[in-house]
Amino acid sequence: MILEGIQAVLQPMTILLIAIGTAVGIIFGSIPGLTATMAIVMFLPVTYSMAASQGISMLVALYIGGISGGLISAILLNIPGTPSSVATCFDGKPMADKGQAGKALGTGVVFSFFGTLIGIAILVVLTPVLCDFALKFQAYEYCALAIFSLSMVIALTGHDMPKGLISAVIGALLATVGLAPIDSKPRFTFGMFQLNNGFALLVLLIGLFAISEVMKYAEDVRKEIKYTVNEDAKIKGAGFSLKEGIAQIPNGIVSALIGVAIGILPGIGGGVSCMISYTVSKNTSKHPELYGTGIMDGVVASEAANNGTIGGAMIPLLALGIPGDAVTAMLLGGLQVHNVAPGPLIYVKNGAVVYAIFCAMVVSAIFMMIFMLLGMRAFVSVLKVPKNYLLPVVIVLCGIGAIGNANMVFDTYCMVAFGLMSYLLIKSKVPTVPMILGFILGPTFEENLRRVSQLASSDKFFNHPIFMVLIAATVLVVIFSVRSNIREAKKAELAAEDAEKSV
Repeated sequence: MILEGIQAVLQPMTILLIAIGTAVGIIFGSIPGLTATMAIVMFLPVTYSMAASQGISMLVALYIGGISGGLISAILLNIPGTPSSVATCFDGKPMADKGQAGKALGTGVVFSFFGTLIGIAILVVLTPVLCDFALKFQAYEYCALAIFSLSMVIALTGHDMPKGLISAVIGALLATVGLAPIDSKPRFTFGMFQLNNGFALLVLLIGLFAISEVMKYAEDVRKEIKYTVNEDAKIKGAGFSLKEGIAQIPNGIVSALIGVAIGILPGIGGGVSCMISYTVSKNTSKHPELYGTGIMDGVVASEAANNGTIGGAMIPLLALGIPGDAVTAMLLGGLQVHNVAPGPLIYVKNGAVVYAIFCAMVVSAIFMMIFMLLGMRAFVSVLKVPKNYLLPVVIVLCGIGAIGNANMVFDTYCMVAFGLMSYLLIKSKVPTVPMILGFILGPTFEENLRRVSQLASSDKFFNHPIFMVLIAATVLVVIFSVRSNIREAKKAELAAEDAEKSV
C-alpha cells in the first residue's frame, strides 16, 4: 500500500496538480481575506473528474500553500493573510521596517517547511496514540484548555496588564454576539439576521490589522514623505545565515510540536497555536524584551506552529473523520466526493490513498518552499510601491475578502467598524492582540463551561486528570507571567528614572 500510494503521487500529472495547487494556495493565503478554505471551496468541483489520489493531493496542496502564504502580507504589510499568520506580524513587520524583509520572509518560509515536515512525521508515526488521547477530551478538558489558553493573555499584555485584560474582555464580548451555544437564543443581534452567526474571525482580523493600518497612514497623508527602500539589500539563499538557522532549530521544534498538539484538538486551529507558540517562545527566551521589536525568534515560533498545525489537524480527520476546523471540514467533503471514508477503517479500505496523502503533503511542502524562496525578491519589491498606491488596492482586496467570507455586504461594514475600533484602541495604547485570543477562545470556554455546569452534579472534576493538570498548568502560567510582567514594569520605571536623571 505504501509503494502504491507513493507511485500514485509521483506521476507527472499528479505532481503538476500539486504544484498548481500549492501556487494557487500561496496566492490565496497571501491576499488578506482569501483563505485556504476559500481556495479549496473554489477548486473542489475541479477535482470531481480526477482520480482519488490526484484530486485529494491537489486539495492538500491548496491547504499547505494557503496556510504558508499568509506570512507574505503579514511581514510586508502587517496584515495577516490568514488567521494562522497573526503572530507573524509581531516581529515580521518590524524586521521589514528595519530593512530585513528578505530575512523575515526567508525565516518564515524555511520554518514553515520545517514545521510542516514535523507535523507530517507525527501524523504518519503517532496517529493511533494521539487519536486515543484526543478522544479523552470532553467538556471538562476543553473548558480547562480554554482557561489555560486565555491565561496566555497575561503574558501578551506587556507591562500594562489592565489594558491587555480590557482588550481580551472586549474580544470575548464580541464573540458572544449571535445565537448562544446549546439553547440558540439570539444575543446582541438587535433584530438583525446578519448577526445571528456572530462576527466572523476573518472580518475582525481584516478590520484590526488592515483598516487600522490605513487609518494610521491617513494621519500623515498630507505630509511630504520620501518613499525609499533599501536597494542594496541583497538576499542570499534564504536571507539568513546557516549559523542563525541552526540556532533557531530548538525554537522551531518546540513551536511545531505545540502546533501539532493544538491541531489535534478540534475547533482550536492555527490562529490559537501560533499565539500560544509565540507566547511560550517569548516566556522561555533569554531576551523576551526583544520580542515585538523584530527578531527571528518570533517569526520562527509563529510559522513553525501554524504549519505544524496542518499535520495535527489531519490526524483526527483521517483516523476519526472529525474535522478540526473549516479547512479540514472542506477536505472531509473532498474525501467523501472521492469515495474515501475517513475513520478507523481508512487504512484497511483506502490505505493506498492515505499514503498518497502523506506523500502529497511532503511534495507540496517542497514546492511551497521552492516557490516562496524564488519569489522572495518579487515579494520584497512590494515595499518599493508607495503606500498611497498600495493601500487602496489592499482595501479593495480586503473588502472582497470580507464579502466573500459569507457573501454578505454587511461584513464590510463590520470590517470598517472593527478598523475604527482598533485605531482608537491603538491611540489609547491598548494592545489588540489579546482581543484576538479572547475572540477565538471565548466561545469554546463558554460552551464547555455551560456543559460542565450541567455535568457537575453527576460527574465530578476529580474524575478528569487531564482537567486537573491543565488547571494546575494555568495557575503556574499566571504566577510566572505576573512575576515577569512586574519585573518588566520595574525595569521600565527604572529606565524612565535614569532618563530623567540624565536630562
